Amino acid sequence: MADATDMTTLTDEPGETGPRRSTGVVDTDADGAGRRWDDGLIARHAAGRKGAGAPGVTVGVAAIDGDDGTAPADAHQPIGGAYEGPLRVRLDALRELVGLSRTRIDGTTLAEAGRVLDEASTRQRLSSRHTVVAIAGATGSGKSTLFNALAEVPISETGLRRPTTSAPIACVWSEGAAGLLDRLAIPGRLRRRPLAGGDGDEELKGLVLIDLPDHDSAVVAHRDQVDRVLALVDAVIWVVDPEKYADAALHERYLRPLAGHAEITFVVLNQIDRLPGEAADQVLDDLRRLLDEDGMALGEHGEPGATVLPISALTGQGVGELRELVGRFVQERDAAARRLSADVDAAARRLRSVYVADGRTGLGERSREEFAERLAWAVGAVATGEAAEREWRRNAGRACGTPWLRLWRWYERTRTPGGAPQPAEVIVEDELTARQRVEQAVRTVSEEAAAGLPRPWAQAVREAAVRGAVGLPEALDELAVTAGPPSGRPARPAWWPAAVLAQASMTLLQIYGGLWLVGQIIGVLPPGIIPPVLVMLAGIVGGPLVEWACAAAARGPARRYGQDAERRLREAAAGCGRAKVLDPIAAELMRYREVREQYSTVSGLTR
Repeated sequence: MADATDMTTLTDEPGETGPRRSTGVVDTDADGAGRRWDDGLIARHAAGRKGAGAPGVTVGVAAIDGDDGTAPADAHQPIGGAYEGPLRVRLDALRELVGLSRTRIDGTTLAEAGRVLDEASTRQRLSSRHTVVAIAGATGSGKSTLFNALAEVPISETGLRRPTTSAPIACVWSEGAAGLLDRLAIPGRLRRRPLAGGDGDEELKGLVLIDLPDHDSAVVAHRDQVDRVLALVDAVIWVVDPEKYADAALHERYLRPLAGHAEITFVVLNQIDRLPGEAADQVLDDLRRLLDEDGMALGEHGEPGATVLPISALTGQGVGELRELVGRFVQERDAAARRLSADVDAAARRLRSVYVADGRTGLGERSREEFAERLAWAVGAVATGEAAEREWRRNAGRACGTPWLRLWRWYERTRTPGGAPQPAEVIVEDELTARQRVEQAVRTVSEEAAAGLPRPWAQAVREAAVRGAVGLPEALDELAVTAGPPSGRPARPAWWPAAVLAQASMTLLQIYGGLWLVGQIIGVLPPGIIPPVLVMLAGIVGGPLVEWACAAAARGPARRYGQDAERRLREAAAGCGRAKVLDPIAAELMRYREVREQYSTVSGLTR
């Protein structure tokens, strides 16, 4: 690796006590004292000081100059930029998705989505005029040689010693990228600025090129640095060689997981000068086959995808074409947005299992009705209605029955201890049985509501149902008392007074016929037994007939009275179950529909 002490050219810098050697790159001082390479003023030594007779001559060198008081034309351009279009919509949806899911899904599952949002926010605040491209590869693949070839100056150390690159090295073609490099944790001493094209290299203006350590290095810290930087850069150039292009570690650890990032991926087959004849084409075809098996789309025939290119960094074959492709890629200035969009896609794929349901979800009307029916049975609504109907008919029988029968019943009650009339008893099932019915009803409706939902949301539905069921049996017991038939006698129909009058008339006929017959017997009235007997028989027979007719007429009102009592209790039980169980379940299902809609936006299904 190049160091500030390895110099090939002498350069006098203002404010220094002696000459300083240069390798054709900027020797960076990041002490924050105004000499930082991208915070100061870049001198164009190649065109400026040479003509002015400067004491030092630079060859492909960018140096710090703080004495001329001039600034480059783009020094005051705004840093960062706003995400626009579908990407902004997807990021907003992902943020909303994470917010709605924090209490339902564990933090580990949402960690990647949170990281993407954090990186999106951080990258937005940094320079939008720069594109960070990392060069990654295995040991001996020649990535440092390619790095130097693209920079056209020897920046990164090359050689047979392994590992050669022990820390990321940055080369920047224009200033203003300090924040990006700080984000990558690249120290100032490893930041370089080539001037191979003088003030130009316009095709690469805005490029921040990073030379990474070997991804298969024996030093764990090197591999960790590769993983860290790859998660932050805008694009990657993977350098493979004819010996390791099919390495399982490369494909399984990097290329396959990053297959969705094909549009920001360059795969270059280096060292093709070592392959004789048609071997280079054969190896290149096999490399394309492996990438296709990895699921990485190839950018061929104008389609978006990864760029695959054969080069020789040592001889320069193909390097110019790669440099041109990278230049066009950088000038489009949308690599950061592409990378972020691919990260959102990857996060959406990881979250699919916790947001996409199997089949139709929700709680149908039939399930709601069955739940209400189970609660009605648990609260004893049917038995309560039947008891109310029987009470109505008993009351009708007492009101329309013959006086003699009523006297007999009164006599029986006086002889029986505790024989006072009792209000209609609300028949409720045994407490244990009723509680079991309620628990079964809640368990059944929660399972029906959770059917097909992803596991976290199904669990949330079940938990909401269980929380709502707390105190439900007690509430139903209270309803059985308060919502049942009213105490006291049931209301009487309009024909009831006429029936009572008819029964009284039959009684009077009996009494009149009996008195008439007695008067004849004692000689008070003239004899004639048939008329009084007929009158008395009419009263005796008419009384039961009136009672029977009233009982027949009372069946309809009694049934309606019982049905009303049952309906009130059913509605009360259903309302209690809806408030305590169904509404919380519906709220969870509504939340799931909201997050499912947001997930559709994040995954791009609505695009």
